[in-house]
Amino acid sequence: MTIFKTVGRALVMRLANASPLVGLLICLTLPTLAQDGSGSAPANAQDRRFGSGWNCDIGYRIDGGDCLLIDLPANAYATGRSYGTGWACRRGFEEVSGVTCAAIFVPENAFLMSSGYDWQCERGYRQFRESCVAITLPEHAFLTEDRTGSGWVCDRGFVAEASGCSPIAVPENGYLTNAKYGAAWACERGFAEVDGRCDAIAIPDNAFLDTRSSGPGWRCERGYKATENACSEVEVPENAHLDRDGNSWRCDRGFQVASGQCVLGR
Repeated sequence: MTIFKTVGRALVMRLANASPLVGLLICLTLPTLAQDGSGSAPANAQDRRFGSGWNCDIGYRIDGGDCLLIDLPANAYATGRSYGTGWACRRGFEEVSGVTCAAIFVPENAFLMSSGYDWQCERGYRQFRESCVAITLPEHAFLTEDRTGSGWVCDRGFVAEASGCSPIAVPENGYLTNAKYGAAWACERGFAEVDGRCDAIAIPDNAFLDTRSSGPGWRCERGYKATENACSEVEVPENAHLDRDGNSWRCDRGFQVASGQCVLGR
């Protein structure tokens, strides 16, 4: 049957190339050969419910104008699709070379993930190459969901060092930051870190605490400016006003600075 179809197609092409009129007559008189679900439905196929063409029955796949029986390997199921291999591996198996389904290796102390394509270590174990090894939990630590790293983190107030957890030395007037990176502790409000301790910030008159990380820890009130460790009053010349921060001054519109004064602009 396939040989006749092949010869027929070749003959049609030769006649069509020899004369356009002959080719047109052939196309109008000869039945259309089925290609990819078009034309008359072959054996083991059904007409589509909507539109024209046909689909292969479940367990068969399309091959030109025919529906060939799918060679279903062990641990596989028919997908119902008439293209491709027409089958897929069952959960817990993976396709090998497009012809077989091999069981997915699941090591001891592991389980097959819900996707069915990979495995994951049980809680209390971490992945090491293609196996799951027990997590050695040090004192003052707890298990995490990370099964590829160490599998544990230290309790609050402790820091990981080598294979254990050491207590964090927090100075007086300090507190734990709970930060994963950077400083493990910081000073309370009103104190500043000095050589590993928290010293009280000396706030001069006419100043207030400033929480910004840079600077002395305090800032002068509006109308005052920092002078060494004190806040002195800002002397505003005539035709001037305090600037946005309030710790300096600037000339009014139409005036410019000249020798510490504000004079009319030219």
